[in-house]
Amino acid sequence: MMILAFFAFLSGIVTILSPCILPVLPIILSGTVGGKRKPVGIVTGFIFSFSLFTLALSFLVQMLSISVDTLRIVAIVIIISFGITLLIPKLQLALENILSKVTRTKSSSKRDGFFGGVITGLSLGLVWTPCVGPIMASVISLAVSQQVDGGSLIIVAAYSLGTAIPMFAIMAGGRKLLNHFPKIIGKTKEIQRFFGIIMIAAGLMIGFGIDRNFQTFILKVFPNYGTGLTGFEQGELVKNALDSRNDSREMSDGLDWSIVAESAKLSNYGKAPELIAKGPWINTEEDISMESLKGKVVLIDFMTYSCINCVRTIPHLIELYDKYEKYGLEIIAVHSPEFPFERNEDNVRAAIKDLNITWPVVQDNDFSQWNSYNNRYWPAQFFIDKDGEIRYFHFGEGGYDEAEQVIRTLLQENGVELENQEKSGVLDQSITQRTPEIYLGYSRSKYFALSEDSYERDSLTLFEKEEYLEVDQWSISGEWIIRNDFIEIDGEGELELLFRGKDLFIVIEPRDDESNISVEINGKKPQDTADVINGELIPNSSRLYHLGSFSSPFEKLLTLKISGHVRLFTFTFG
Repeated sequence: MMILAFFAFLSGIVTILSPCILPVLPIILSGTVGGKRKPVGIVTGFIFSFSLFTLALSFLVQMLSISVDTLRIVAIVIIISFGITLLIPKLQLALENILSKVTRTKSSSKRDGFFGGVITGLSLGLVWTPCVGPIMASVISLAVSQQVDGGSLIIVAAYSLGTAIPMFAIMAGGRKLLNHFPKIIGKTKEIQRFFGIIMIAAGLMIGFGIDRNFQTFILKVFPNYGTGLTGFEQGELVKNALDSRNDSREMSDGLDWSIVAESAKLSNYGKAPELIAKGPWINTEEDISMESLKGKVVLIDFMTYSCINCVRTIPHLIELYDKYEKYGLEIIAVHSPEFPFERNEDNVRAAIKDLNITWPVVQDNDFSQWNSYNNRYWPAQFFIDKDGEIRYFHFGEGGYDEAEQVIRTLLQENGVELENQEKSGVLDQSITQRTPEIYLGYSRSKYFALSEDSYERDSLTLFEKEEYLEVDQWSISGEWIIRNDFIEIDGEGELELLFRGKDLFIVIEPRDDESNISVEINGKKPQDTADVINGELIPNSSRLYHLGSFSSPFEKLLTLKISGHVRLFTFTFG
């Protein structure tokens, strides 16, 4: 834990050098004027706000489906509002008076600027939330799935403290510099109004997207600005510490999946956790409990509707359900969303209908059910006997014959006499001649043509076309932002991928109504699919899109020419 806290602290220090500081720099610089304790108030408010709101934000995003756009709007309002208080000192004084009365502090405290600084720091903590590196990303992912503990708080506090130190240095240095110019000191009110105007302008720039253009300009002039700032977080020491932390949490409930289940061989892995996902439930009139399932053979299937690996298992599950439901088999699908748009109930209901899933489905947006099983995979199946004991499990695709054999054995343990039936007619698809699933966000990206230290995460970056790609590699050109779970473009750009497979899919989230994607395979238009007509794809919803089907799995070059505002998440292959 101390290793992660130390590197989180270092990451916080270097974050001040990243391009994401630019939109909020006026807030920090505002600490150079005002009461002498204002900088202390700013860093105090920032540490508290960032530490608390980072974890709360993750909870809100998952539970209430608050989008990143909402966070951006809140940040804009805060920046502009605080700028107005600097422009009109009476408003700032009124706020400080109210706060001092609420906290019952002496009037001298408000005159030294401490509480005004706290308000600034609280605002800054909210605006700074998106500026995170790999270590913080791991903490946020735990917060998303309701696994916040003392270690998470320590890491977040270390990061915010590291960020606060250079902030304080900037403010203290600015004050010292101003003290060398007595004539400027005599015009404090004018300076505050100047910063107020700058902060209002900064808020408007963010609101209209001008801040991104400014960052693009800076990166064009200084192309290496911010490169490799968090490279030290990619070391084996940090990775091992993260793995150790995750593993220690995974074993907390006593369910251990480290011993791989032998093919179709039943064992006893412990009592199946209660069905605690908060729902809603789909394809059932009432919530289901493990108690109500006693006496049945139960298959718990962890899935998410845009995961092609999950989608490919569904025909097999449909056949199993059709064959064995009448004998006492029940399937419960736990929908644990991989991407934000998969939390939307309407999206899930539509997908369940499209996929012809007729068994009960429960939404697990807070990952409570996921965590109760110590799960880490999509898809994952757990086979439960009539007494509620987990007897077998399988992670990923495949193993369909074994799954059917396990179900038949468990039903026979119940005394059910089964007819001799042929095995599932849906054959396992070979995965040896196809590209593995490709995640485009930096958290799980393994096949990007560029090294991790050659671009700045979460910042608008100008990419140039790669002349050579190895099999399974992808590259982009144009102005893109590489996020934790996806890559994003608002304009024109290209993506190229050298892949193997007979089917090609991509998960897309459109951010406007005018986006258009031109699809080429080896420089030519592919055959039409349900989503690509005459080489054109118009993304109209957040879902999985079928880019093409091919007669052979051999190497092919995909080129996507994008115009508009879209987010791309994953490529999957058949």
